[in-house]
Amino acid sequence: MFWKAFLIGGLICMIGQLLLDNTNLTPARILVLFVVLGVVLGAVGLYAPLVEWAGAGASVPLTGFGNTLVQGTKAAIREDGWLGVLTGPLSAGSAGITAAVLSGVIVSFLAKPKSK
Repeated sequence: MFWKAFLIGGLICMIGQLLLDNTNLTPARILVLFVVLGVVLGAVGLYAPLVEWAGAGASVPLTGFGNTLVQGTKAAIREDGWLGVLTGPLSAGSAGITAAVLSGVIVSFLAKPKSK
């Protein structure tokens, strides 16, 4: 069971590393590309079966975050109509966003930046 998560998560990371090594894309653009890819694959229904099969290997990487945004948007649209387009992604992604912000704050207190 763990091998599925390792396989898919490793494959996603390998694609990111290949993009870093073989293109002129910056890390920020690759991260955005992965989120958008997760949004597109989630919107057309291709990412949910991958998450079912691979578990955390597909849901933890940034493509999984994009899929989470889409699923939250779909659910909010069903409940609230078109207002869900604005509220759905934020409510679905709030845990991930909060974890990223809090981690950044904690690391900023612990790290000593050096000027270049």
